[in-house]
This record gives sequence, structure tokens and C-alpha cells, in this order.
Amino acid sequence: MVYFDNAATTYPKPAGVLRSVVSAITEYGGNPGRGGHDMAMRVSERIYSVRKKAGAFFNCPAENVIFTPNCTAALNMAIKGILRAGDHVILSCLEHNSVLRPIDRLSRDNIVSYDIAEFREEDEDAVLGAFESLINRHTRAIVCTHASNVTGRVMPIRRLGALCRKHGLLFLADAAQTAGVLPIDMERDGIDLLSMPGHKGLYGIAGSGMLLVGKGVDASRLDTLTEGGTGSLSAQLEQPDFLPDRLESGTVSAPAVFSIGAGLDFINQTGMERIYRHELRLCRMVWNAFQANPAVQLYGGSCELGRSAPIVAFNWKGIPSEELTGLLNREGFALRGGLHCSPLAHRHYGTLETGMARFAPSAFTREEEVVKFIRTMVRFGKNFPASLELRGEN
Repeated sequence: MVYFDNAATTYPKPAGVLRSVVSAITEYGGNPGRGGHDMAMRVSERIYSVRKKAGAFFNCPAENVIFTPNCTAALNMAIKGILRAGDHVILSCLEHNSVLRPIDRLSRDNIVSYDIAEFREEDEDAVLGAFESLINRHTRAIVCTHASNVTGRVMPIRRLGALCRKHGLLFLADAAQTAGVLPIDMERDGIDLLSMPGHKGLYGIAGSGMLLVGKGVDASRLDTLTEGGTGSLSAQLEQPDFLPDRLESGTVSAPAVFSIGAGLDFINQTGMERIYRHELRLCRMVWNAFQANPAVQLYGGSCELGRSAPIVAFNWKGIPSEELTGLLNREGFALRGGLHCSPLAHRHYGTLETGMARFAPSAFTREEEVVKFIRTMVRFGKNFPASLELRGEN
């Protein structure tokens, strides 16, 4: 099986990630922060080293790095932690259900209200204007994906951060498709809360994620989703008011955290820009080949450096995306079809009925695998209307 579903989770994982998970089980068996014996202390120190590594990578204090089971948990924690009764929040029209569903639930419970800003692919000024036009006196935050998980199109995150600073709003960014892929600096980009999975661009294992809280956010004012054992202030009934303890109840998964640390090591050693350019070059190969065929519909704009995550979203006209990816699966290629848990984006692109097929390579994807995929689509073209011309990218 040739794996092109890295926007869902990366596969394979770097060798260092595999070793880190084994070591978490075989060498670091203690419970972090839950004892003064050597084994507990060793795992606590190793987990803190990953906090420091993640904090340095995204420019955030180490103690403000919160480990979560996934990006969805991080988003829910942030959304429900910052919003209060009567607040108004603004989303983009490209949001994943991990943002849309919790905010819509709060709206249906008459706790908050929200509006959706439209996205213009080739006009950043129009995007900024769409967000700013929706700000009112009750607006508390902007919640926005850094890049669409459907098409890979990048939002003007730094300019949105500046907009939030201008109006005194909190800015929550969803880096599900960009953490480890595109540079993110919380201070420079004006991001107050940053959520991400560990198992995608950071090359960690499933069941890993992080919420990073910016320096200017008062931790004591963040509401909690869960309360319980933190290994600190155990005699008091109230949840601690400092990070990471306030938002990190229960035993942290050492294998998950270690895998994030090893994934960050892999990115730092390989070079994030080098990985990104490799993946985007493979995407351009696919984009250029598909663009030659009028029977293929492409979405999200061409694969431009800095303006696109390494994703190619497409449809073969007249064939539902899940049927197409099913055919590709039988040919030995793993791609995702359907709605990708992002109905807002499909409404924006007019594909709610058909969904989209999604090609997403990784650092380990080889050019010959992409050529084989394109040639398979050329062969499909003999049975479908029109055909594809194989055109590589220099």
C-alpha cells in the first residue's frame, strides 16, 4: 500500500519515534509527578524536556505546553476555557468540526453567538475585511484554522493575530495541518492559544496532542473541562490556578509525549523547510498532471510556497470522491475521500454532495510512488471521460 493520507495521520513514523515509545514503556515506567522515587522523577524530567522542546519550537513558555489526547481535545479545552456567557466568536468558513461543533453547541445552549467569515483564496485583504466586519462589542475571540484540512489553503494567520491585538480579542489558531510543516511563532504571529495534534506533521503517535497557551493569557481565568489529580496542591479542593496543572488532570501518557519529542527531533534534524519543500514538490507533480485533464476538478489554488499546506484536493467529474478513493485503494493507494469532517469548507467549495479526494504526502514519500499514482490515474482515464497527461515538476 502506497500511503498518501498524511493529512489524517503520518505514516510511517521516524525510527526515533518508535524507539521513544518503546523506551517509555520499558525504561520509564513511573507515574510522572506522582512520587519522589527515581523512576517517577526520571519520567517527569523526560516529559518536562519535551515541554521545553515544544515551547522553543513554537515560542511559548515550557510550563504553558499542555499535553492532550489529540487536537480535538485541545480545541475543546481552549474554546470552552475562554468563552463566557454572552460572548461572540468569529470563525472562518474553512473550520473543522472540532471547532464548529463545540461552538455551535454553545450557541444552541444560548451561551455564545458566532459568525462565519468568508475566505477569498487570492485576496488576503478581503479575508481580513471579512473578519473585521463581523467584530462587535461582544466579540471575545477569533478561532481560525491555520490551513484547511480539505484543500491545504493557508489563512493569513499573522495578519489575523494583528487584527486581534488591534481589537483586544483572543486568537485561537488550529494548527492541525501546519504544526511541524510551516513556521509558527506564537509571539510573532499574535497567537494566544495554539492547538495541534502530535500524530500529523509532528510525526508522533496517535493519542497525542498539545494546547499551547500564550504568555499574555491569565491561566487562572481559563475554565477547565476536567478536574482531578495533578500531583500538586493535593490538599485543596480547587483545581490549581497555574499551568500546566490547571489544564492537565490525570496521568499524562509518557509514550505519547515521548513520541512528540522524538518527532520534533526528527523535524529539527531534517529541517522543517526541507520537509515542506519536498512534500510541496510532490504535490505540484500531481497538481500539474491533473490540471492537464478537463475531467479533473482541482480545489484550493495551486501549490504555492507559504500559501498551501502539502495537500492536493480534487474530484473526477461525475464520480463521487469516496468511489474514486475506493478504486484507488484497490490499486494499492491510500487517499481519503468524503467530507473530511469539514462541512463548512465543502459548503464553501460547493462539494457537500460529492466530497473531495485528498492527496497528502509526507517526508517519507518517494517521487516514484507519486509517478506510479499519476500513471494509475492516466490508466483510469481510459475508462472515465478524458485522460491525464503525465507531467513532472522540475
